[in-house]
Amino acid sequence: MLRKLLIANRGEIACRIIRTARELGIQTVAVYSDADRHAQHVLLADESIHIGPAPSAESYLVIDKIIAAAKQTHADAIHPGYGFLSENEDFADACARNNIIFVGPPSSAIAAMGSKSAAKAIMGEAGVPLVPGYHGADQSPTTLRAAAAEIGYPVILKAAYGGGGKGMRIIESAADFDTALESAKREAQAAFGNDKMLLEKYLQNPRHVEIQVFCDEHGNAVYLAERDCSVQRRHQKVIEEAPAPVLASSTRVAMGEAAVRAAQAINYVGAGTVEFLLDHNNQFYFMEMNTRLQVEHPVTEMVTGQDLVAWQLLIASGEPLPLAQDQISIHGHAFEARIYAEDPNHDFLPSTGTLTILRPPVTSAHVRIDSGVVEGDEVSSYYDPMIAKLIVWGENRTVALQRLIQALNDYRIAGVHTNIDFLRRIAGHKKFMQAELTTHFIERYQRDLFPELTSELITDYAIMAALAEHSSPNLSANPWATERAFRLNEPKQITTTYHHDNELLTVTLTAQDKTWYHEPSASYWQVETTGERWYFSKNGHRRHVHILASNADIGVMTDFANIRFARHQVALHQDTAVAAGGLVAPMNGTIVQVLVKAGEQVTAEQPLVIMEAMKMEYTIRAPHAGLVEQIYYQAGELVSDGAELIRLTEA
Repeated sequence: MLRKLLIANRGEIACRIIRTARELGIQTVAVYSDADRHAQHVLLADESIHIGPAPSAESYLVIDKIIAAAKQTHADAIHPGYGFLSENEDFADACARNNIIFVGPPSSAIAAMGSKSAAKAIMGEAGVPLVPGYHGADQSPTTLRAAAAEIGYPVILKAAYGGGGKGMRIIESAADFDTALESAKREAQAAFGNDKMLLEKYLQNPRHVEIQVFCDEHGNAVYLAERDCSVQRRHQKVIEEAPAPVLASSTRVAMGEAAVRAAQAINYVGAGTVEFLLDHNNQFYFMEMNTRLQVEHPVTEMVTGQDLVAWQLLIASGEPLPLAQDQISIHGHAFEARIYAEDPNHDFLPSTGTLTILRPPVTSAHVRIDSGVVEGDEVSSYYDPMIAKLIVWGENRTVALQRLIQALNDYRIAGVHTNIDFLRRIAGHKKFMQAELTTHFIERYQRDLFPELTSELITDYAIMAALAEHSSPNLSANPWATERAFRLNEPKQITTTYHHDNELLTVTLTAQDKTWYHEPSASYWQVETTGERWYFSKNGHRRHVHILASNADIGVMTDFANIRFARHQVALHQDTAVAAGGLVAPMNGTIVQVLVKAGEQVTAEQPLVIMEAMKMEYTIRAPHAGLVEQIYYQAGELVSDGAELIRLTEA
């Protein structure tokens, strides 16, 4: 059995691996960058080694530093987690050269599957169904453009050596091809160090179903429960479930057997995931194989009762698979929802900041939280903005889904924007409940998942925020906020101003006895609190509301929506005026490319700047036609959230 394990990763997955290693009596070593000095994975591990600056290219992606840390601490194995170096054949080779066990497949298997184009050829020979596409070595734009025309639009362009939606573009017509290719290659090079591309026919409305496989050194191979990962945005999974609903048992077996053939074709060892696209005729096509543990592996653990990280460590120690195929059974249903620091209402822009409040739902045999942060930790711009994975189990899909919705309702986070409202709307959507799933689910039901917040609703939430601050001075940044306000010969009145979506919102309430009146809306309000729980009544309609307050903002959370209001400050008001005449960075990040010059006339929606944050590219476009007066940043420079990038005069 392994004696000491170094985890070449960070965050949630590093914490997850450490917990299982400890249960097996294996000592653990964490590595950390400047930004992660006080991170949870560092605190949990038995030892930790500093490996460099915050950017992953100077720390978590530097093979020599990881190997040196393992040798320094006498670790006999390295677990790469997912992302970073987990699918890097050079890293696996470096481990072998230094007599360190790599908890994963041999480098030859990583190489075979690391290139999506090579993987397609291998899978074809193994009899695994393939989507029509181009996977050739000629990467000239002319050849790729011709291949796209031959396949027929729409096509999907993918980074041959990547995953997670990075370096991936859907192209609807030939007119969009060149721009998409340039952007995808640049993003792939930045994320994976390789800009090779492949093309595939873009299937309309498929499901994304993947099979968990395990192989050992003794020639044994099994498949575990399949997972449905159809609900995605930007090709990144949002909610996953196991087993896949509405799947014929014959299809389930056929996919599992195909996945095992795929693994055996490359002499695979360890945990792997074979991903398929499933069309409406129950025909499935090989998409790719991930040669690592998946982010969504907990749903498989919940329905099989197996610890997949323990399986990995046992296999890495030379042990045979814990179970044979006929010993693997599935019980119940499980969902995983990825809790992210991002703003779904603003194109899912990552949200950086301090987690001033982080209170997850109570865990149990039915509810599990996998996280790498605690209250007070910072979400930085350097890494993926995942806060946690929420995993629930139920005796059947209906019960599991009810538990997921309840757990999402119970999550409390302040300090950053999150996708919790968005997840709740997906989980509660009628079509999701009916398991009518496709990879276009979010686009198809966009109106339902992104409901417009009416001015009346926003005002109601602002009233609740103001009443909460007034009723509890501890919530307020205003020293004059107190329930005992006194005005000689005048009714008690409060006026509060907030910022919401760059607009000022002022609410004025007048008190009579224990009732507050808001004259513009002709509504009357009452508030009750026990300190932890808040109840607001509007015109006699009473409801339970959660109030999340920090020095910077106050959030009002109900079963329908979670709205954050920034506290009004003169400086913020001045910043809004600045933003009106220019374009500002929507997050902390790095300028990748400036597409215009000072003095240039631009049109509305014209791309001006491309910036990168949290491993993804974002294009800043002109809000209107005008003249570029000044450019404040150049390619390669770091920018802060809210920094003015370009001064644009409206035409």
